[in-house]
Amino acid sequence: MVRLRNLSFDVLATTTFEDNDTNTAISRSRSDPPALQTDFVLESPKRNRRKRKNKSLKKKIASDGLEETNGDYKTVVYEEMSVPEEKSIVSIEFRNLHGGELRQRSFSVREENENENENANANDNFSGDSKGVEGVDDHTRSRKLEREESLNWKQLMAQKDPNYFFSVEKSPLKFFIEEMNCGNSLRTTSTLANEEDRERVYDTIFHLPWRCELLISVGYFVCLDSFLSIVTVMPIRLVMVAWRSFNARRFTRPSAAELSDFGCFVALTCGIFLLQQTDISLIYHIIRGQGTIKLYVVYNVLEIFDKMCQSFGGDVLHTLFSSAEGLANCDQETGYWLGRFLSDEVLAVAASIVHSFVLLAEAITLSTCVVAHNNALLALLVSNNFAEIKGSVFKRFSRDNVQVMVYSDSVERFHISSFILFVFAQYTVEAEYPWFEKFLVNASMVYICEIMIDIIKHSFIAKFNDIKPIVFSEFLEDLYRQRLKLEEENGKKKLTFVPLAPACVIIRVLFPVYAAHLPQGPFLWRLFCIFFLAAITFMMLTTLKMMVGMGLQKHATWYLERCQKRKLHCD
Repeated sequence: MVRLRNLSFDVLATTTFEDNDTNTAISRSRSDPPALQTDFVLESPKRNRRKRKNKSLKKKIASDGLEETNGDYKTVVYEEMSVPEEKSIVSIEFRNLHGGELRQRSFSVREENENENENANANDNFSGDSKGVEGVDDHTRSRKLEREESLNWKQLMAQKDPNYFFSVEKSPLKFFIEEMNCGNSLRTTSTLANEEDRERVYDTIFHLPWRCELLISVGYFVCLDSFLSIVTVMPIRLVMVAWRSFNARRFTRPSAAELSDFGCFVALTCGIFLLQQTDISLIYHIIRGQGTIKLYVVYNVLEIFDKMCQSFGGDVLHTLFSSAEGLANCDQETGYWLGRFLSDEVLAVAASIVHSFVLLAEAITLSTCVVAHNNALLALLVSNNFAEIKGSVFKRFSRDNVQVMVYSDSVERFHISSFILFVFAQYTVEAEYPWFEKFLVNASMVYICEIMIDIIKHSFIAKFNDIKPIVFSEFLEDLYRQRLKLEEENGKKKLTFVPLAPACVIIRVLFPVYAAHLPQGPFLWRLFCIFFLAAITFMMLTTLKMMVGMGLQKHATWYLERCQKRKLHCD
């Protein structure tokens, strides 16, 4: 194949030429530009390399003088090939028949064929007749076809994959039979699992749910123990401090623990008093009668505010305890510490009241869904639980964040227990039909859904964040150390629970239950019955507090000793 490369230049013509002058050729100098001559032939330079000279072939082509008249011009073609290996010069001369301007164009022909037969065919194409140029074009087209064939996709795939044509040209029946006989049909989208992958599967299904549920259950009992301390231990301590001060006949500065108990008691009393003034029936009908926002949307909004108030209330309570510590131990600037303690107390009371109203509204919303006959409870559970999964499973979490989330789930489960107790009290006071079976079914549905959602959520959070089940056993060890007060204060790794708001809601709900079951009679008899029921309830709660507290302490001691002996976190 021969390619033509265009090299154009202009020549100034001042002499006249004859029409039949076709074979005169004068070579020009290499350094000077083309001069005004009769005939011009551009000689190709000879290469000085010996290897090139040994391989070169001197080729001379003398054309018969292809003349072509086009208008006023006469074209004379001269061809000469004396280039050592690859180049040849085709000089085409254009003459003005009327003696005017002379213009000469030369084409450099590059020869790329290596064998002599193709060189001979190329030389034949450069004959002096009118078919010489057309032969060059045919050779160019054949070379292009060869290049197109070299870029053929099927041939290229056949060179890389010998089975390419076989897989494409086979019939659908043969293809399907080979797919059935080739083994696992998922070989292109899955890989063989190693021992680590197998362990991850069993961790997600068995090991991690057990440890996660154990940790949340222990956290639930820690919250229950804190709640029982508020309603049993704290009143006894305050009564003992008042009795001691009365017997001493003088005022003594209370300790930090006594000041903390006093601050919590004031917040609890204010919350109970304000909730007593609230009409629960009015709130119930407002929530049930509205049609703009669905019940599950209201519950989700209240749950968000509940978590916010829980976090902020914990910070406020820690600030109150810090001020109580400073007021109890200060020797100077007593007025400063007293003012700081009072301001923190006001803030704690306000935060406790707001949180109590949020929990009360949330409990009323759940009660409305339980009482409703249009599957509102099922819609609430589906919306709330799957929104929780969507908002947490596909995010990146560190180890500390997972620990805080597990503790938050323990607090949430205790709040759900207080809501169920609220619904039970409402059924006891207002229901006029057999309700216990329906209440038991609804309560079981709520608890089972909560347990399943927590297990699924933490299992896949651990899977996506590459957290081993042993980490949850370490969380359990940290929780037991917190319960036994064996480690330093660390807010990020501690279970933070403020029982003031749940205590306000539960006490507010139990008052109508006791009032409905008081016997009729004189005032003194009713007063005696009130004190008797209060004493019985207090003794029951105190007994439950001792059982829960001793059980937690004993199990925590046993678990920590076991971890120290084995140096492992095994359950």
